[in-house]
Amino acid sequence: MGKERVFRFKQFQVVNDVAAMRVNTDGVLLGAWCDVAGARRVLDVGTGSGVIALMVAQRNAVAQIDAIDIDAQAVAVSRENFAQSPWADRLVAVSADFNAYIPKIRYDLIISNPPYFDNGVLPAQSARAVARHSLSLSLDDLITHSAGMLAPGGRLALIAPASRSEDVERIGASAGLHVRRVMRVSAIVGQEPKRVAWEWTNEPVDEVVSEDLAIEERAMCYTAQYRALCSDFYLKM
Repeated sequence: MGKERVFRFKQFQVVNDVAAMRVNTDGVLLGAWCDVAGARRVLDVGTGSGVIALMVAQRNAVAQIDAIDIDAQAVAVSRENFAQSPWADRLVAVSADFNAYIPKIRYDLIISNPPYFDNGVLPAQSARAVARHSLSLSLDDLITHSAGMLAPGGRLALIAPASRSEDVERIGASAGLHVRRVMRVSAIVGQEPKRVAWEWTNEPVDEVVSEDLAIEERAMCYTAQYRALCSDFYLKM
């Protein structure tokens, strides 16, 4: 996924060959799964090509969406993608370091497909290294800083490797957040989860909604659950 110069969805398209983080399954899953109901101010952290912000705009007809990225080239691409979308008047892309970002408002929803390769060989291209590794934004910084930007009842949605689950839950609890929803994602039915999506809130939660999702029944055969989640976006599945 994500190698086409222009990646076309049902209601929008993205120039997809410049931003360090191209369209990927993690981002699309998060954009389709996160709860956007009632959100009027939304922040997409590390927007890349802008695909998650565009998905939120498609799903929520009133939200004003700020999309930030430390990579100026990615911001230029996301601006182009926003301008070509049906929701250009509700999408703003900003070149900013999230660690130093101080908004004038508080957000109802903050969403991020964050960098997650803390270890291992760095990609050769510096922009991709920043996008794929927690060089500029750690999970700790993302969760803690986001908690301070949320409006009352605001939500933080993110996706990370299943191997980081304990870290994410520890950091979220330390930041005063409560898990509202969680989804464990497996590549193929019967396999162990490789990713986990969380939705946190700054208000107490009576019950956590927990679910499991497998993307494929077998190679190149998508599950009904995955099709239902993403059918409003992908042209072909």
